[in-house]
Amino acid sequence: MAAWSWRLLLLGGMVYVLWLIIERISFVVMPVVVALLLAALLHPLTRRLRATGLRPIYATWITMLLGLALIVGIGFLIGVRANEEFPRLVLQIQVTVRNVQDWLLHGPLHLKEAQIADFVDQLSSQVTQYRSQITSTVLSGATAVVEVLTSIVLILFVTFFLLKDGDRIWAWFLRAFGGAAPRVDQAGRAAWATISHYVHGTVAVAAIHGLVIGVVLAGMQVPLWAPLAVLVFLASFIPIVGILFAGTIATLVTFGSRGWFLALIFVGVLVVEQQLENHVLQPLIVGRALEFHPLAIILVLAVGGVLGGIAGAVVAVPLTAVIYRALPELRRRRPAIEAAEGGPPGAAEPGAESVPPHPEPGAEEPATSQRAASDQGGQEPETARPSSDAGEAVSPQRNG
Repeated sequence: MAAWSWRLLLLGGMVYVLWLIIERISFVVMPVVVALLLAALLHPLTRRLRATGLRPIYATWITMLLGLALIVGIGFLIGVRANEEFPRLVLQIQVTVRNVQDWLLHGPLHLKEAQIADFVDQLSSQVTQYRSQITSTVLSGATAVVEVLTSIVLILFVTFFLLKDGDRIWAWFLRAFGGAAPRVDQAGRAAWATISHYVHGTVAVAAIHGLVIGVVLAGMQVPLWAPLAVLVFLASFIPIVGILFAGTIATLVTFGSRGWFLALIFVGVLVVEQQLENHVLQPLIVGRALEFHPLAIILVLAVGGVLGGIAGAVVAVPLTAVIYRALPELRRRRPAIEAAEGGPPGAAEPGAESVPPHPEPGAEEPATSQRAASDQGGQEPETARPSSDAGEAVSPQRNG
C-alpha cells in the first residue's frame, strides 16, 4: 500500500500540474479539443475523397466547404424562421399571460389583484436593482463575442490541418517515444477509433432527437420550432443535463404560445422520446464505444461540470472513454513482429525488405527451408531464409 500510495501521489501531482497548465492556456486548449472532435466527424468524408484520387489539399478544402455550407444553411433557416415567427410568439405569450392571470383570480386559488400587482412590482424592483449587473454582463458579453470569434478562427485552422496532415502529424509525434512508439501508436489508434465512434454516434442520436422534437413542435404549430429543434440538437451533446435544459425551454415556449394542454402533450412526447433514446438509440449507436454504466456517466458529468463548467461536461464523457480505451493498449505486451507491423506510419515503407524473426528453440522450421536442405543432400544450410510465401504469411499487410 505504501508503494502504491507514493506512486499515486506522484501521478496526482503530475495531473494537478497538467490541469494548471491547461487552465492557464484554456483559450487554446478548448478550440483544439473542439477541432479534434470536428476532425473525427469529418475525417471519413476526407478519406473517401482522397481514395478517389484527389490530392489531400483538395479533399480537405471540399470537406471544409461542405461543412461550412451546411452550417450557414441551417443558420439562415433559423434566422428566417425566427424573424417571421417572433412577433407572433410575443402576441401569443401576452394572451397566455392574461389567461393565467384570469385563472389565478377566478380559479381555485382565488387570488386578489392586489397580490398579483405586488408580485409584479417586486419582480420589477429586482430587475431594476440588478440593472447595473445586467449591464456589466452585457459589456463582458461583448468581450466574450470577440473571444468566441477568435476561437472559431482557431478551430477552423486546426481542423483544416488535422484533416490534411493528420497522418504526418501523428508520425512526427511518435518519434518522441523511441522504442515505446508501437505501444503509443496502438493506444492512439484505439483512442481515435473510440472518439470517432463516439462523435458519429452522438451526432446521429442528436440529429434523430432534434428531428423528432422539431416535427412535434411544427405539428403543434409552435412558433420558433426550427430554432428550438436546433437547440435540442446542440443540447443533446451534453448527456442528461443538456436535454433537460433544452426540453424546459421548449416546454415553456409551448406553454406560452399554445397553452397548458399542448404543453403537457409535448412533455409526454419528450419523456417517451428520451426513454427511447436512453434504452434503444444510445446502447445501439454509442454504447459500443463507451460501455459505461449510467451511474458512471452521471459521475463523470458531475466532475467535468464542476471542474470545467459546460465545456467540461461536454468533453468529460469522450475524454474518459479515450483514457479507458488507451490505457490497456499502453500496458499490453505484443510480439516483436506484431509491434513492428503496428508501428508508426512511415516506419516501414512499401517494398522495403523485412527481416523475419529468428525461430524459437525447438520451433518447427519452415517447409521451404526443409526442401532446400533436402535438395542440398540433407545438409542444413548455415542461413536459411523463408521464401516470399512465408514472408507473406508472417506479414499479411504486404499483400495489399
